[in-house]
Amino acid sequence: MIGLREETGSLPPPPGRAPELAAQIFAAGGWLQSGLKLDHRPEQEQMARAVARAVAEDTPLLFEAGTGVGKSLAYLIPGLIHAVDQSRQLIVSTHTISLQEQLESSDLPKCRRLFSSRPDLQAYAGFRSAVLVGKANYLCTTRLGHALADRATLLADAEFDELQRVAAWAATTTTGLRHELTPPPRPEVWDLVNADSSSCSRKYCDCDQCFYQRARARLREAHVIIVNHALLFALIRAGGPQAPDSESEARGVLFPDDFVVLDEAHTVPEVATENFGLALSSYGVDRALKFLFNPRNQRGLLRRLGGAEARQAVIDALDASRQFFDFVGSALLSSRPVARVREPGAAEPLLDRPLDALTRLLGKLADRLEDGRERDELLEQRQRLKGLQAGVTEWLNLGDSGHVYWAERTGRSQTIVTLRSAPIEVAPHLRRHLFGRGTSVVCTSATLAIGGQVEPFAARVGAEEARAVLVKSPFDFERHMRIYVAGDIPLPSPQDASLALEALADYIEFCGTRVGGGTLVLFTSYADLRTVAGRLEPAFRAAGRPFLIQGADLSRSELTGQMRRRGNAILFGTDSFWTGVDVPGEALAQVIITRLPFDPPTHPITEARCDHIREGGGNPFNELTLPDALIKFRQGVGRLIRTSTDRGLVTLLDTRVLAKSYGRLFVESLPHPEYSLITKETREEKFRPFS
Repeated sequence: MIGLREETGSLPPPPGRAPELAAQIFAAGGWLQSGLKLDHRPEQEQMARAVARAVAEDTPLLFEAGTGVGKSLAYLIPGLIHAVDQSRQLIVSTHTISLQEQLESSDLPKCRRLFSSRPDLQAYAGFRSAVLVGKANYLCTTRLGHALADRATLLADAEFDELQRVAAWAATTTTGLRHELTPPPRPEVWDLVNADSSSCSRKYCDCDQCFYQRARARLREAHVIIVNHALLFALIRAGGPQAPDSESEARGVLFPDDFVVLDEAHTVPEVATENFGLALSSYGVDRALKFLFNPRNQRGLLRRLGGAEARQAVIDALDASRQFFDFVGSALLSSRPVARVREPGAAEPLLDRPLDALTRLLGKLADRLEDGRERDELLEQRQRLKGLQAGVTEWLNLGDSGHVYWAERTGRSQTIVTLRSAPIEVAPHLRRHLFGRGTSVVCTSATLAIGGQVEPFAARVGAEEARAVLVKSPFDFERHMRIYVAGDIPLPSPQDASLALEALADYIEFCGTRVGGGTLVLFTSYADLRTVAGRLEPAFRAAGRPFLIQGADLSRSELTGQMRRRGNAILFGTDSFWTGVDVPGEALAQVIITRLPFDPPTHPITEARCDHIREGGGNPFNELTLPDALIKFRQGVGRLIRTSTDRGLVTLLDTRVLAKSYGRLFVESLPHPEYSLITKETREEKFRPFS
């Protein structure tokens, strides 16, 4: 991506009207009520005023707003006003696709209707929006044309059939986005035609025909740009699309002079950690090399542009890659899927010399060509291989003392070996690249605080200087939510694991069958999920209840879609289902939490952070494990009540909330702390679903 406009050197625009207009729009009896017929929410008004102040003053803000506050409009409306007034870009980043879709299809149209409803706001009704998607997701028509012309050297017969399918789709699609092509294109074919290449540029592409170039033009003109957290932090780490240098005085995070809202901000530490580290896989190296030359089908870029020496250099690098990753897999991952690396030299640098020889050859081949597309492609592939070489070297040498390094097996069949690293503390990176950019950054979520304190989250993301505000949900949880705690399930322990699972299955069957609407059952272990599902699936299906399980054939969004449509489904989910699932109404009438969501301290990142806390004289459980579990617990409970009319049950099947000293913190974090204690003897009488 590129910057949305050049700096003009003109005088700065006058101060924006966001604070003034936000007060009029969100006040009791204000324009939001008269223009959109929406109820006045004091919490929403407070948030909108805080956001308007933050964007006008270019200051950071952490705002926890409970479910039902109306966060999206509270940041979109003042943000859009400020963007139009100041000719700046508002970046809105979310964690889930469902929230992105809500912003695009519902919230932004509401903003436009509001602005159109009053003469005072007409100047903002023409705001422009765009979605920022990674370049590799777009089809480039220029590269497609070259791939069709060069098919004899690039593709085998089966791959050419796939290319023709892509070409037929290109004639009908309006966006050129990969996810619209069903079934998805084969990776090796998509590599030849996507926009993530120097061949896709204004130098070579017809900007009226190339899908990516058209999308880029929309970005340059947009007032609000929607992106997901993963792409946001990937672009930040890569320097952004012509973003200002992180050491320069120019402000902006992705684009010059932008300002940012991070919704679902409770996920920011985790997503940023993922993207500020290294991820280099055997599959990725293999694809990069076979793009140059695939000895199996004798196709690839170097069949036409390189001689026998270059093709042999690719074969040598492929052999070295297989040897290197096979050794890492057998030495570190023969008995476990994840292994931390604590000392340099976990493997011999078998890839170093072959990759070095190949990059030098690519440079020589490029030097023989005139300036143009083919020379640019060779130089781009050379740079790509140099990046792979640098990544392997860093991993072998444990190159950054502030990172933790590990290897893991990935992929459906666990045959891909991936070299990983991540920062032990992500706060310095976020402080430098996000909160230290001289522009407003607003973080909002229903779950930022722990025990009413936002300071732990602020420290974790490097936003210690940010203003923090907490407002509760306007929903009537005391009337609409009933909470039950099972008091007779064995505490989790290796000795009583089978007894505990039997008790869990018994309670899930009892509670699930007595609630007529849908039930979401949240697990912390996929193995436990599979075991309990195996026991209960026949019974639920025999009772005519749709039974949905994570990890089968459907994605998370497809499973939640099924739950909405079926109305009385039982859905078993783990990790990703604790957050972002939005199923309003009777289709989700109960959330069952099988275990408090403590992450096991065995993952290299968690282990390294615990070590770091201990070295500083701290307590890892109190400072890391417990806070993370409380946030995740609040998110899980928050799946239940999504609208003011929703009603339902939260059922806790982990007796640690009763037996452990920290249990009260989980109870206190519930939307209301009143619960009913049930046992097998009393549950028939006490367990009362809403009629």
